[in-house]
Amino acid sequence: LYIIGMMNTADRSLAMIDYALRRRFAFFEMEPAFESDGFKAAMRLVNYPKYTKLVECIRELNKEIEQDEALGKGFKIGHSYLCTDKMVDDTWLKLVVEYEIIPLIEEYWFDEPRNIDTWSKRLRDVLND
Repeated sequence: LYIIGMMNTADRSLAMIDYALRRRFAFFEMEPAFESDGFKAAMRLVNYPKYTKLVECIRELNKEIEQDEALGKGFKIGHSYLCTDKMVDDTWLKLVVEYEIIPLIEEYWFDEPRNIDTWSKRLRDVLND
């Protein structure tokens, strides 16, 4: 019997619980899978230029998140935000950006409004092209 639990580094709220879990379980680090064959195949099926541009924008955002000393690689935005069985169109993309990605970066950089403004604009600009 294997029990698989998933925890995002960003989800840590109590360090003591995190340490207790780390002592008792094995951990496997997972990166956002934007470069995986499965995600690339899904992108080809979607075949929507703004979707592709949004993926690229999030890849660039992840580079900045990873380099941020207060965040780091454990806070990168995953590909799951862009996985759906629904039709990908401007409306769906706008919902993802406005109600998932931007609120996340607002939480990450609550004390750095310039980063929030910069990346919110860049993400929105992808949709307005």
